[in-house]
Amino acid sequence: MTLVDSHCHLDDPRFDGDRELVIERAANAGVEIILTVGTGEGPPDLEAGLRVASTHGRIFATVGVHPHDASKAAGDTWDRLRQLAAQPKVLAIGEIGLDYYYDNSPREQQQAAFEEQLRIARETRKPVIIHTRDAWEDTMKIIRGNWTGSGIMHCFSGGPAEAKQALDMGFYLGFGGVITFPKADKVREAAKFTPLDRILVETDAPYLAPVPHRGKRNEPVFVLDTARRLAELKEIPIEELAGATTGNFRQLCLPEAIGSE
Repeated sequence: MTLVDSHCHLDDPRFDGDRELVIERAANAGVEIILTVGTGEGPPDLEAGLRVASTHGRIFATVGVHPHDASKAAGDTWDRLRQLAAQPKVLAIGEIGLDYYYDNSPREQQQAAFEEQLRIARETRKPVIIHTRDAWEDTMKIIRGNWTGSGIMHCFSGGPAEAKQALDMGFYLGFGGVITFPKADKVREAAKFTPLDRILVETDAPYLAPVPHRGKRNEPVFVLDTARRLAELKEIPIEELAGATTGNFRQLCLPEAIGSE
């Protein structure tokens, strides 16, 4: 059985003391591919994910400006992002979107950065990884006006109605540790609603560790706990869930990059 952690942050300083052991634990448990999200601390550094991915064959990266960091973007940010998107190890643009919960950047700047990065994704023919928090309607409006491709709704936290909207727009839904949380009934309903061929599993490590690891630093090996819970919700063996989600990731995120190693 093999799995993909479709979203984590291996560049995070919380991994500085044992990053190689974290990667090794995941590989030994059957996590064959890890996508590390390259938003880091924001511009001007856009290469946080690539620095990790460049030294490991089965780790790939994204590049993007997180909505928290939209106010840090300057004129040369977008040119550099286009250049990095051409790197073979970069499989997607992300995570990008809107976050009205924290409002770490003014909403107008978040929206402008989101639209610009959707343009870059169109130009570079990369899927997008969407972050949306307390901003669902504006996120959908911007996507409808600027995007016709596919991508991932990262750490999906909506219910079946939101899931249908995203699925109808061609997105895959990434489910993480939240589906194991006691009060996450609507997310579990969304997972049951989502077709098997449109589901991905993720950790968002080092954040949002699943039960039974809540309160600990999350890491890619814990994607197994999320996969087990998803398999229970879908009433299928975990091996089937693992095969489907791995296949979904390969189909979306440039499978030729995997096959060319």
